[in-house]
Amino acid sequence: MPSFPIDGDEQGTSSLTLKSGLPFQNTGVGKRNIRMKKKKKGAITANFACTKYQIVRLAIMEAGFVRAREEDDTANLIWNDAAVQQERIADLSNYQRINHFPGMGEICRKDCLARNMAKMIKSQSQEYCFTPRTWIFPAEYTQFQNCVKELRKKRRQKTFIVKPANGAMGHGISLIRNGEKLQAQEHLIVQEYLDKPFLMEGYKFDLRIYILVTSCDPLRIFLYNDGLVRMGTEKYHAPTESNLSQLFMHLTNYSVNKHNENFERDEQADRGSKRSISWFTEFLRSNDYDVAKFWNDVSDLVVKTLIVAEPHVLHAYRMCRPGQHPGSSSVCFEVLGFDILLDRKLKPWLLEINRAPSFGTDQKIDFDVKKGVLVHAMKLLNIRTSDKRRNLVQQKAEAQKRLYGQGSLKRLSAGSSEWEKQRHSLGRRREELKERLAQVRKQISREEHENQNLGNYRRIYPPDDQQLLEKYESLLSIAFQTFLAGRAATLQKELSNPLKHMKEEDILDLLEQCEVDDEKLLGKSPRQRGPKPLFSMPETSEPTSRKHRGDSGSSSGNSSCSSDTEEEEMKDKKVTYYLEESKRESPERSSRNQWNPPARTTKPSPSALPTTSVPIRRSTSCPRSISALATNSHSNIPEPRSTSAKPTVSSSRLPSGTRSQSLNRNTTAQRIPHSTSLCTIHSAPRVSFLNFRTKQQEGELTKETLVALNEMRIKFPGKSNEEAEVLLDDILDNWKYHKPKVASYWLVKLDSAKQRKVLDIVRTNIRSIVQRVWKVHDVESLRLYRIFNRVFNRLLWSHGQGLWNCFSNSGSSWETMFNRSAEAATSQELQCCQRLVQLCKDCLLVVYRFAADSKGSLPGFSHEWEDNR
Repeated sequence: MPSFPIDGDEQGTSSLTLKSGLPFQNTGVGKRNIRMKKKKKGAITANFACTKYQIVRLAIMEAGFVRAREEDDTANLIWNDAAVQQERIADLSNYQRINHFPGMGEICRKDCLARNMAKMIKSQSQEYCFTPRTWIFPAEYTQFQNCVKELRKKRRQKTFIVKPANGAMGHGISLIRNGEKLQAQEHLIVQEYLDKPFLMEGYKFDLRIYILVTSCDPLRIFLYNDGLVRMGTEKYHAPTESNLSQLFMHLTNYSVNKHNENFERDEQADRGSKRSISWFTEFLRSNDYDVAKFWNDVSDLVVKTLIVAEPHVLHAYRMCRPGQHPGSSSVCFEVLGFDILLDRKLKPWLLEINRAPSFGTDQKIDFDVKKGVLVHAMKLLNIRTSDKRRNLVQQKAEAQKRLYGQGSLKRLSAGSSEWEKQRHSLGRRREELKERLAQVRKQISREEHENQNLGNYRRIYPPDDQQLLEKYESLLSIAFQTFLAGRAATLQKELSNPLKHMKEEDILDLLEQCEVDDEKLLGKSPRQRGPKPLFSMPETSEPTSRKHRGDSGSSSGNSSCSSDTEEEEMKDKKVTYYLEESKRESPERSSRNQWNPPARTTKPSPSALPTTSVPIRRSTSCPRSISALATNSHSNIPEPRSTSAKPTVSSSRLPSGTRSQSLNRNTTAQRIPHSTSLCTIHSAPRVSFLNFRTKQQEGELTKETLVALNEMRIKFPGKSNEEAEVLLDDILDNWKYHKPKVASYWLVKLDSAKQRKVLDIVRTNIRSIVQRVWKVHDVESLRLYRIFNRVFNRLLWSHGQGLWNCFSNSGSSWETMFNRSAEAATSQELQCCQRLVQLCKDCLLVVYRFAADSKGSLPGFSHEWEDNR
């Protein structure tokens, strides 16, 4: 139930000081005594002029925000105690955040909550059984009187609790046992009274659970692991005619019970009329209750309730922000207070939801809990200094598109041919896939930030359990059909979109298939673009002087740099990274090798290394400033002729290692080969002589591949192999010093496109080795190379976390991917993979050392667009 504190004068601070250094104040409402900081250029600003709570101002300032002026409507964060009008949300820029969603009143008003819950109960009574039976007066007065008559016939009598439809702070609440006394004209909510609650020390109590909703498109819900236990101030007894008026016994509202002389303000955790949920959890555990089931039930109640609100909230949000792309950053967030009552079987019952929960701090426990709710919420929002600048750039780009008609498909005329219709359909499909691909990549980045900044929150939607996610999505689909039947056809179409659950690799495969189909319509034959070993990084020109401006103070700990550069003197600098085959046997250092290479067979000649043209794949989010890789002379490898009696089936798609040019923003730029997993889709069967090798032949070729991999070395630009080995040994010997620097360089400074580019130094050379040893041009059909692709994907997993786990010996190892595979890898294949991982580790260390020595970023990456994730 809502518990808003009464306004009062600010009292002096007590001698109790918390760890945060912020003194606990003995009031919930105080004067705005936060001193105005001088606004720095690029600082993150917050306008909290419309809040009366001192703890809100303190938490926002502690999160790194700078206070904006009261009339400033351009602040990054805007906080209002009360709900805001939809017009104000519509006027916000994309970089701003405000602490209320439109449409959330559908579950925060008592009458709206009862009405919407009743609709869901009709179709999903088994799932929505956590609210007491409710009647809305005057509309359901007749149904209520019929229920009372049925109870009288059965000689049963129930207690009902009567509440104002939009009341707060316990005002106007009463208990009755004779329903005939109620009048039909009043706007009331009548509920069955839960007369068998879970008692603690003989007192009735409820729980205030704090929930953070960071986005409604898509829906993302976080539950704070602490909260408040609010107890009654009179020993509880079952309701009778004599004690119905004793509200201190039956109501748990803080705003009601604080006026009772028995209300205890105790600073100890296990005493007083207000306690923390963390203490309550320990209480349950010490009394042998199932704590895990209790929290699962609470999380389930919260998610199902917000699923009821999602159709209303999303529809209202889209109406306020009509030009905002689906899946983009939300300008709204909300901290909700769920009031939950437990019955004697520890089943949670939803009483009501507060969209403006009280942040008064009358006691130390209020300060501790509510400060954590706010500070950790600010960090999860991921408000950055660069948001405003990026929003301006995006607006300019969109205006340019509208002006020149870029990115829009031409409309078909009435007399269009079938060929034109097919091409137009392919174009629309391609645009849809690209848009979904951008959403998937943004979602991956968002989840990475959330996992690093959860604090005391935990995400309850979307859940990690796939089966539970499917159940919630089914309920969400039913909610849209229930509340938006015949309306918002676009929203319902998005729910049934098959692309919604596809991963990045699957979408890239579909894009590639679109390109192949388009080439067929144009009458072009699919081009074979074989890879070439990478012998040099991109050429780049570095300015002799550059002005930098640093922005700090981000709530997520991130910062971004922007610089205004004029025509400056540039000097060319070419960096040559390459993998070299050593002509002599040199044992690997034990610190970087955990296997013994098998006996060598016939030594392959370095001259046999095939070199073909290099198709370089670049992520669609990769800027066009990436220059093309340097090309060297190349020679073609003849395709082996098929000796099978069956006709050879030509491939209808390009090798998955090469993406089509239209995936780039700059269609003239080359791209790095991109690998796919074993589960690619829309691939045509390949039948050739290669499919009929015996296992013994494959085993021999795998041995030769392992020998060739063991002979490969990372060459440092301008240094010999021996010097490169010394540099790697020096990094490993001083790993304690280099570890945080390597982690910052790999996980923070390099984005996913740059990380992929580093590993493709190894990938392209290994591809050439496999082509030479196995004497094939298209290696995508080989089992060994498919395993290599899976390893590369695993190393790039979660923005490079897979490779970093190989350094830190923590987290999930790349070897665990074989546990889920239906095919077991042989020992020789596993040794090849181990060598591949070691080469990737060495390559990262060489690139890191070169970047450190040159006091710049990775060569070939432009400073103009380099930002921190």
